[in-house]
Amino acid sequence: MSRISEDQVKHVAHLARLAITEDEAKKFTNQLDAIIGFAEQLNELDTENVEATSHVLDMKNVMREDEPTEGLPREEVLKNAPDKQDGQVRVPSILD
Repeated sequence: MSRISEDQVKHVAHLARLAITEDEAKKFTNQLDAIIGFAEQLNELDTENVEATSHVLDMKNVMREDEPTEGLPREEVLKNAPDKQDGQVRVPSILD
């Protein structure tokens, strides 16, 4: 007995705005049924003593401390600016 019907596959394809043929609907029904079967096998596992986790790896905050450092000199930054004026990057005006 199939866990998913062709009508359900066609309905999901319609919702996703996908045009599928009858042959594709049959193929996808079989493939999705197999996927659902594999997922159902997980229900057979005894997870009674398995601790809940939010990530498969035991990760902590791996970011560095946020410490202030000296920035680039103004001349170094402005040498790459296409247009500059009075020590600042000049950009086109967006307001009238």
